[in-house]
Amino acid sequence: MELSKYFKSIIDQDRCAVIICSLEHEIIYMNPAAAARYAKNGGQGLLGRSLLDCHNPQSVEMIKKVVLWFAESTEHNMIYTFRNEKENKDVYMVALRDDDGSLIGYYEKHEYRNSETAKLYDFGS
Repeated sequence: MELSKYFKSIIDQDRCAVIICSLEHEIIYMNPAAAARYAKNGGQGLLGRSLLDCHNPQSVEMIKKVVLWFAESTEHNMIYTFRNEKENKDVYMVALRDDDGSLIGYYEKHEYRNSETAKLYDFGS
C-alpha cells in the first residue's frame, strides 16, 4: 500500500505549521497552516526558496549546527529551538531520514500548549 498520500494528509490536517526542508535548506513543502502563518512573507510562494533567507544570521548559524548534529548520529532526531510565550508554543527541528537511516532533510514543527476549547465529539449538529 502506498502510504505517502496518507502521510501527506496527516500533515495537511495538522493545525500547527509544518515546513519541510531539504538538506540544502530549500523549502520543499508547507502545510496549509504554515502557508497561512507565513502569508505575509509569501505563503506558498516560499516553496523552492531557502529557509535560511527567512532567518537572521544567528538563527542561520544555529539551523546549520542542528543539521550537522542530525547528521552525526541516527539517535539525533529532534531538538527544541524556540519558545514563544506570547503564542504559548514551542518550536522544534526534527530530522527526516530515509529507510536506511540516512538524513534526507528536516522539518520545523510548532506545538501550541493551549488547552483545547472545543467540546468533546462536537459534530456541529
